[in-house]
Amino acid sequence: MTDVSTNPSYQQLPIIDLSAADRGPQARALLHAQLHSAAHDVGFFQLVGHGVPAGEVDALLSAMRRFFALPEAERLALDNVRSPHFRGYTRTGDERTGGSRDWRDQLDIGAERPARAPGAGEPAYWWLEGPNQWPESLPELRTAALAWVARLSSVAERLLHELLAAIGAPPDFYDPVFGEHAHPHLKLVRYPGSAGDGADQGVGAHKDYGFLTLLLQDQVGGLQVQRADGLFHDVPPLEGAFVVNLGELLEVATNGYLMATRHRVVSPPGATERFSVPFFYNPRLDARVEPLPFAHAGTAPGVSDDPANPLFAEYGYNELKGKLRAHPLVAERHHRRLLTPA
Repeated sequence: MTDVSTNPSYQQLPIIDLSAADRGPQARALLHAQLHSAAHDVGFFQLVGHGVPAGEVDALLSAMRRFFALPEAERLALDNVRSPHFRGYTRTGDERTGGSRDWRDQLDIGAERPARAPGAGEPAYWWLEGPNQWPESLPELRTAALAWVARLSSVAERLLHELLAAIGAPPDFYDPVFGEHAHPHLKLVRYPGSAGDGADQGVGAHKDYGFLTLLLQDQVGGLQVQRADGLFHDVPPLEGAFVVNLGELLEVATNGYLMATRHRVVSPPGATERFSVPFFYNPRLDARVEPLPFAHAGTAPGVSDDPANPLFAEYGYNELKGKLRAHPLVAERHHRRLLTPA
């Protein structure tokens, strides 16, 4: 049996076994206690017992590695600069976090929907809805990636229900903001090793925009989480687990009781490649996140006060804020009027 613990040791994140929810009232009560502690005290944990078949994991990772092995010209044919919806391939160094380049390349994928340009008076965040870009020579990538979005949406929904129950809230409170018009986001990411100038920012310190992130990482390592001591600590890879972190919307929903925790990735040494697959469980773009009624609301400390990173209860604005600053080439080409003058 997996040792499930919320031991505050910085050597590993808390380990949560989601399958305990199906093993009777006593096991579920223990799961809720552990989940409550992990989400309130750390904002990060390792999730096992999630039920995702190994075959689906292998199919996605195999297709992903074949994508990054394609000739550069084929990958650049999907350049996200072509997409006003921020979909497609981002070259190494073209994404920014904290104003500095991230030394990774990636493919951004979302729900497959028609292109939408906001009409007069409509919020600008509707630009985020649109079609994906896929490599013609690798049709299995589309199949595996969209299956992954569906599978992890289901896992994240179940996890969110258990998390809300764990803090004394109605488990289905946020169901109306998801459904068929939810805005999930998947990244297929490769870290190619250290930058030539010695910079080690694989991706800079940040918080995620939505409700939950489920990360599949390989065994190379490099993910670091900021813990209660203010320092960034390594997250050792755990075979078969997803690294889960809470996004800014859960911090907003609980008035800071649940933590959206800063994290980063340090580039692997030399020419070592690292692969990771973060999945972001996000609601509808036009969803407004209402305050959550829960048992511990009276002890909530309030949301983070960071003038450089305002938090919005309406999800679309929260994501658009991040996209515009993370992808300056896309923003400059398609959304110049949305940019704030320096």
